Amino acid sequence: MTSTSNGNGGPLDGAVVAVAGAAGPAGQAALLSLAERGATVVAADADAERLAEAVDRARFAHGGAAVTGDTVDLLDLEATREWATRTEKEYGRVDGLVHLVGGWRGSAAFAETDLSHWDLLEKLLVRTVQHTSLAFEGALRRSGNGRYVLISAAGATRPTAGNAAYSAAKAAAEAWTLALADAFRKAGKGSDAGPPAAAAILVVKALVNDAMRAERPNAKFAGFTDVGELAEAIAGVWDKSAEEVNGHRLWLTPQP
Repeated sequence: MTSTSNGNGGPLDGAVVAVAGAAGPAGQAALLSLAERGATVVAADADAERLAEAVDRARFAHGGAAVTGDTVDLLDLEATREWATRTEKEYGRVDGLVHLVGGWRGSAAFAETDLSHWDLLEKLLVRTVQHTSLAFEGALRRSGNGRYVLISAAGATRPTAGNAAYSAAKAAAEAWTLALADAFRKAGKGSDAGPPAAAAILVVKALVNDAMRAERPNAKFAGFTDVGELAEAIAGVWDKSAEEVNGHRLWLTPQP
């Protein structure tokens, strides 16, 4: 099977983009944005029911959009590698991996930090990044215009007392992604074209969606990034050259 195109001529037209953690609000918004720009989207999540709903919603919103879903355990490196290999074999290429696997735990004070939170967040926020980056690095490099996009949080740069485990996990995920960026940089060393792919980090304070606003109509969500805005920023990573975004933190909220 080959990727399809909607003929819009943009950098994502006909591209193949995998989205990890696609069933949540941010993942759903990303599927819509990528499909709208003509990408073939291969979505993955551990929750098969929610994933199917997200894929159906994206297909319905963009009639005929090439959006498929795979139930993948991203905590299993071999399963993640099989997903990457299967995707590249089926579509002939992989031009992006968007990492949206999330999770949060916090405490009222630093001294009250529960280390079981770290055990969980290390798996969700760090181990899944390790697995997707190792699994997709080769395919992204072969694409010639590949992108690895990590969604991170401002807390990784300026952690707060009650978010020690969360901030440390986010910082570790960022460091791992920047190491991938260095690998892409070295792969393009000596080439006039620059790196063959890019790893970039989109940084938000926190995310907000319509359901959250409906639940808390009086909340201001100051500094939060709407999932739709995030989705547009994700797609926009392909609007710039690999060299412009590789190894960069792209801030969607004021820098601390």
